[in-house]
Amino acid sequence: MKLRSIELALPQAAQAAAFMTDVWNLAPAEVRGSTHYLRGTGTQPYLIALEESAAPFVRSTTFVCTAERIARIAAAVSARGLMAKPVVSDDPGGGEGLLVELPEGLILRFLSGVGEVAPLTNRDMPVQLTHCVFNAADAEAMGSAVEDLLDFRVSDRTKAMVFVRCNTSHHSTAFARAGFSSLNHVAFEMDDLDAVMRGIGRLRDHGMTPAWGPGRHGPGDNAFAYYIAPFGAVIEYSTAVEKVPEDYRVGAPEDWTWPPNRIDQWGISDKATAALREAEERFRCRRDWQGAPLDPILEGKA
Repeated sequence: MKLRSIELALPQAAQAAAFMTDVWNLAPAEVRGSTHYLRGTGTQPYLIALEESAAPFVRSTTFVCTAERIARIAAAVSARGLMAKPVVSDDPGGGEGLLVELPEGLILRFLSGVGEVAPLTNRDMPVQLTHCVFNAADAEAMGSAVEDLLDFRVSDRTKAMVFVRCNTSHHSTAFARAGFSSLNHVAFEMDDLDAVMRGIGRLRDHGMTPAWGPGRHGPGDNAFAYYIAPFGAVIEYSTAVEKVPEDYRVGAPEDWTWPPNRIDQWGISDKATAALREAEERFRCRRDWQGAPLDPILEGKA
């Protein structure tokens, strides 16, 4: 299984797409109706979808996996009586699978049979999504839910977050101990550290400075730079997170401490905490589909 894309709804989607291509340096993939699909240099048909809407919200976050994995998820979701429904994707790449509403309203989509595209050659563009992080009212409960329902694994716990993986990458998502539910940030994986730094320079040319970064995280060991996009979401340039073995020891908050006045390994940049907090509350998770507790008949179609 791997993280593929996030689907956002928001006002002025065309303007948001223009920023993400002209400044953030994604490439246009397709426009279907009022939805703009943007891609990176990797083989995924798109990384982010921006759909016109009166209010901002997270429509879904999409993972690709096998049909067998989706069947196991369907069985686990059915046993818990959670809201879910089979889906056939009409987004670029197609595929079919399952839409699941997890506790706190987080909507994840799992697809198999998804098409890919030819890679691009541009070391200054994002390659793929490395993780999508969500705020949670109860981060521990969300971490337990994805372990039980999706066969994800908690990698580390810090004072701020519960980090969760779906493959050998340290995390594809995480749940921030925020006290509310929403999108925390979306991280775009760059080719290497130099590409992250060139990205910072490119945004500086457009009058933008990081809301946090550059720095290097503890859990995941990825270099980062966070920005608040003009359309209100928090987006991150990141290097790839570390690969971890199956027997990786789950870290505890006391394993991830820093010297005074530092909040990452490097400790060279401050964090615009208030501005980030406001942006992190903007994109809430909202169900706008007619789901129901999954029954055995629907399971067979997943």
